[in-house]
Amino acid sequence: MQNRRQMLLSTVAVGLAAATPGLALAQASGESAKLNALFDAIMAKQLRQSPETATSLGLDVGELAWTKAQLADRSFAAIDAGVVQTKQQLAALRALDRKALSGMDVVNYDTVEFTLAVQDEGNSKFTYAGGGSGAPYVLSQLTGSYQSYPDFLDTQHSIETKADADAYLSRMEAFARLMDQESAIAKRDYADGVIPPDFIIDKALVQMKAFADTPTAEAPLVLSVARRTKEKNISGDWAAEASKVYETSVLPALKRQIALLESVRPKATHDAGVWRLKDGGDYYAVSLKNYTTSTLTPDEIHQLGLDLVKSISTEIGQIFDKQGITKGTPGERMRALATDPKQVYANTDAAKEQLIADLNAKAKWIDKQLPAYFGQLPKAPLEIRRVPKAIEAGAPGGYYNSPSLDGKRPGIYWINLRNTAEQPRFTLTTLTVHEGVPGHHLQLSLSNEAKDLPLLRKTIGNSGYAEGWALYSEQLAVEMGIYKDDPFGHIGMLHDALFRAVRLVVDSGMHYKKWSREQAVKYMAEAMGDEESGTITEIERYVVWPGQACSYMVGKITWLRARERAKKALGSKFDIRKFHDAGLLAGMTPLTVLDRVIDNYIAQTKAGK
Repeated sequence: MQNRRQMLLSTVAVGLAAATPGLALAQASGESAKLNALFDAIMAKQLRQSPETATSLGLDVGELAWTKAQLADRSFAAIDAGVVQTKQQLAALRALDRKALSGMDVVNYDTVEFTLAVQDEGNSKFTYAGGGSGAPYVLSQLTGSYQSYPDFLDTQHSIETKADADAYLSRMEAFARLMDQESAIAKRDYADGVIPPDFIIDKALVQMKAFADTPTAEAPLVLSVARRTKEKNISGDWAAEASKVYETSVLPALKRQIALLESVRPKATHDAGVWRLKDGGDYYAVSLKNYTTSTLTPDEIHQLGLDLVKSISTEIGQIFDKQGITKGTPGERMRALATDPKQVYANTDAAKEQLIADLNAKAKWIDKQLPAYFGQLPKAPLEIRRVPKAIEAGAPGGYYNSPSLDGKRPGIYWINLRNTAEQPRFTLTTLTVHEGVPGHHLQLSLSNEAKDLPLLRKTIGNSGYAEGWALYSEQLAVEMGIYKDDPFGHIGMLHDALFRAVRLVVDSGMHYKKWSREQAVKYMAEAMGDEESGTITEIERYVVWPGQACSYMVGKITWLRARERAKKALGSKFDIRKFHDAGLLAGMTPLTVLDRVIDNYIAQTKAGK
């Protein structure tokens, strides 16, 4: 999965546009010039309001150097201002004459318009977790700064100078402030009945207490700055400085969050879906629109899932039959394969290091196959790392962080190795394809490196497009011959396709059809033949990100249909490399806009352009 990027869109502040490298595009005229000026202004404001974005993009230097010591503001005043600003921004965009635009300007307009409109709709209808849609609980096992910011500071906040280290300490203080702001939001939500299910609170508390119980000298936040200042020979007792901030600011704020969750735990129910919340049915519908960027209804998504589970299971059974493995359902046979000692790395640190090394080697081998399928390839390197132990209990099986725009930070594919039994060998190639190449790493790196794409477009995450591409890539890997001599690897690919089909069923099941957590776990476990611990983690992920899990398969189907449409229209003129370049170099878009991008590619190819 792609790590979610938040977009803080607001009113204009043009001053920074010309000063930020890569922010403004080449000079345009008329409505196109107005559009790009508006994009630049939005982006300039976003970088000011979200210092984390500046750091993630590698832009916290020069005029934006001050952002390196800051974190975003989640006070009620800031949230209320953001709601107003989003509405104003949408109005400013819609005031432009779309009919006067052409080419990529139309794609850019439609993408930003969709993003603002769905954010505005969520803001107008719901206050959960500060507004918007798709993540109703500000504190859970997957949401909250406690879960993400220690890793952000360690892997994205670079330390080269004393000023960088000082900025790190300032951000530790800001991290404590952010946790208290989240606690205030959570208190308001709890008063409104927006309380996470009991099992979500329990999982969050396990992680928070593990964080709080770590001795200060062993705390990742303290070790990170101490290690990196030593590596750069930056004088000073940074461990002592960080320890002081940790004990006087970070830990007290974290313990206040723990106390808050413990206080509301008796009021929590065991119901998994958002249907139980005020306006919960509408919240799920808007969340689906946000993540899938499609017009499918919950009923349509549920039925699509059921149909795909049946067809993919049949295909898996056929491959097993060819291998002489005929006993049991496809799920039972995959379960037997997953527990075969030959398919499981030992659950030791040494074996986990070997697993990472094996995946890096596999990614390098796949790299060599790419030129036959892509005209343009990314420059940014890919690294495969283990999910930090501090957050692995609630983290997904794998996810990806984009490289920085300046090329100093590579793309990182994180794999969760809390229990190697959850990552059997036959599933690892397809996971590497999805998170690495030709999945998220190729797609997001090309977007970052695109010279004629507005910077604003590079910061907008569209889950249907990105996750759909990564899942499409798993299918493409079969066509590339990656599983030619690896039938079990092919089963692993189909296992993951089935996984995404099952998600359609259980996500809509819990949030729309009122399935229980246990009913969803049982359905997934039986269909997939997976470890129950991994299944529970997945189901609980869908509980806190309603709709997100549906974006994968909906997106894959859109990519496949677009390719078939191009093949049919172009015949002998169809070139898989040019098709991929057309879809990828346009950057992430809503799926409805992706269809228009491919239609433009078809028209231009027919015209001989």
